[in-house]
Amino acid sequence: MDALHEKKQKLEAYLRKLGSVAVAFSSGVDSTFLLKTAHDVLGEKAIAVTARSCSFPERELNEAVTFCKEQGIEHIIVDSEELSIEGFSQNPKNRCYLCKRELFTKILNIAAERGISYVCEGSNTDDNGDYRPGLIAVAELDIKSPLREAELNKEEIRQLSKEMGLSTWDKQSFACLSSRFVYGETITEEKLAMVDKAEQRLLDLGFHQVRVRIHDNHGNIARIEIDRSEFEKITRPEISEPLCEYLHELGFLYVTLDLGGYQMGSMNRTL
Repeated sequence: MDALHEKKQKLEAYLRKLGSVAVAFSSGVDSTFLLKTAHDVLGEKAIAVTARSCSFPERELNEAVTFCKEQGIEHIIVDSEELSIEGFSQNPKNRCYLCKRELFTKILNIAAERGISYVCEGSNTDDNGDYRPGLIAVAELDIKSPLREAELNKEEIRQLSKEMGLSTWDKQSFACLSSRFVYGETITEEKLAMVDKAEQRLLDLGFHQVRVRIHDNHGNIARIEIDRSEFEKITRPEISEPLCEYLHELGFLYVTLDLGGYQMGSMNRTL
């Protein structure tokens, strides 16, 4: 634990050196920990900016709003509609780059208007090993990544979040809903809503880590990823039958369970 606390001290020192920050805040595990630490260190010189779009579930936006109110953190909500970005809806391999560059440019403008020195985002060292084109935009725009600077990984962030009393310490990992599409398949607002509602139903049923990947340009196939420890639960008839019926009502013709379980970035296998 001493080594872990040394990393937190390194994070605090790095944030103190930055002086003032606008944190890209999604209400997830990483950005919540980063925002709370930044606010503890910098006070009013740390603000939060959250993007509102059809690929960001309303529950996550509501959690972001609630957290900032409870913590007394200035919170700005900016509209960032990815589907209006040229080429984004075709879901190219650099989709995340297109989105992040547009979003961080908006946050940079907000920071400049308020005299904030830097924009920060919440990637951690675990993100270094996966396909993350959004990090190219981070580098190009000189967005700061304090958690990576402090060499913190996801599990360490969860441990520290628990120590700090943050309810997000055991929150499921989340990525924008656009990541549920196979590269090259068209992203539409209608299909994003299908995925959002399907995942919300799984969460309402008590499943912890969920993904509903959408396959086929007509949205015909839902591939459900959950923790393998919960396979027994989802295959119970009283769970599986009404769940299938609900996903059919949403527009999915076929509902499947991935026997590999939840896997971060599983769509990247096609690259």
